[in-house]
Amino acid sequence: MKGLTRRDFVKSSIAAGAVVALPFSRVRGANDRIRVGVVGLGGRGTGAHVPSFENQEGVTVVALSDPDRERMGGAAKMIESKYSHKAEQYLDMRKMFDRDDIDVIGNATQNYWHGLSTIWACQAGKHVYVEKPLSHYIWEGRQMVNAARKYDRIVQCGTQRRSQRSIADAIQWIRQGHLGEIKHITAFANKPRSSCGKRDTPLPIPDTVDYDLWCGPARKVPIYRNRLQYDCSFDWNTGDGESCNQGVHEVDVARWCLGEKRLPRRVMSIGGRFVFNDACDVPNTQIIYYDFPTAPVLYEVHNLRKAKGSSDMPAFRGEGVGVIVDCEGGSVSLYRGMAWDKDGKQVKSFSGGGDHFVDFIGAVRSGRREDLNGEVLEGHISTAVCHTGNISYRLGKKATTRQIRAQVRDVPMFAEMLDRLLEHLAAHEIDVEAKTVTLGPWLDVDRRNERFKNNKRANRLVRGFYREPYVVPDLST
Repeated sequence: MKGLTRRDFVKSSIAAGAVVALPFSRVRGANDRIRVGVVGLGGRGTGAHVPSFENQEGVTVVALSDPDRERMGGAAKMIESKYSHKAEQYLDMRKMFDRDDIDVIGNATQNYWHGLSTIWACQAGKHVYVEKPLSHYIWEGRQMVNAARKYDRIVQCGTQRRSQRSIADAIQWIRQGHLGEIKHITAFANKPRSSCGKRDTPLPIPDTVDYDLWCGPARKVPIYRNRLQYDCSFDWNTGDGESCNQGVHEVDVARWCLGEKRLPRRVMSIGGRFVFNDACDVPNTQIIYYDFPTAPVLYEVHNLRKAKGSSDMPAFRGEGVGVIVDCEGGSVSLYRGMAWDKDGKQVKSFSGGGDHFVDFIGAVRSGRREDLNGEVLEGHISTAVCHTGNISYRLGKKATTRQIRAQVRDVPMFAEMLDRLLEHLAAHEIDVEAKTVTLGPWLDVDRRNERFKNNKRANRLVRGFYREPYVVPDLST
């Protein structure tokens, strides 16, 4: 990304008027050491945050926090073995945030903890790299943006595709008009998932876990799935499903390509949780239509295999996970870095990577919010887009195929995506005529206020639910 004409392109991904020079008390230049605390020591915290910070010159992970003592202890041993220094451990992240000598927080908590923990870190004067999806609720994401602004903090969302040069170059090429206007964008995640199980008795919580801290803002309830940790992403209480957990990456790239700075005008979702019959409740098969003024974005999720008994996964135009832009004169696969004309002849390719963590540390050193590729506002908007689709699904009802087709008949490209969905379910011997599919309503969006028009139930899900005392503060001004 550093080699691009950032002023003309990457800068456009940061909201106008949001850029200011920030005052810093400790981090001033490339030669000053940056001290990092990492909260959340699962796969991303231990496997990505720790090495991505430690491998940068002048950056050291000095502290760790997790309500799971076993995970935290394992990360501490890894740091001592691999990087030859100790990292202090904190069960309660707030005690780590209280340290005046820590500059940066790497936030790899689960989705439902992202909002409050990031706000606490900003209030404590820390800069934050927070994983995606940015928030668990739309309103919560806006408070995270407000916190970054109020406390003058650098906050990067972990939408790392923003730092991939090949995608940036491809989007720039599309915007230059080489294939004409964009007609629509199809984004998709065909990622295999397995059942989270369904227990008759609650899952025993290990003694190594402070369960109250682990639950935090979420409802503190018995768990009937087989695993405590990662499968919490597939329960509405603590997670946001594949269309947000993974989908924020693709939706972010699609929105970046369109240059859209707000939520879609309207949204609708169709899908369900099929085959597994487990304790999780988010859809594992889902399609969503995001109606943006520039061009629509269509998203589809397939967590099931291609067909019953198959070991293969579904694909869209030969890709498992990706974003394909269809234009008047051809198409572009943004993840593969390839462009074709209308006859299917390849006319352009794009290459080059990037490092989102390096970009973040560079912005911390420069004190310039515009140097971030995935600034918190961008992460908020893209995450909020995904939430709108899930809200439509959560308000939906079981419907017949005739009812479903009647609702999408005026949107031909979405009707085609529906055909793929129904064919996929039929391949799993699911009776789609027996009201097994959930049809969400069309929801009209108040784009300026980031809520829905004339729908109290939908707006209740915009605002979210919190458990005392882990309540996200209202930082609106």
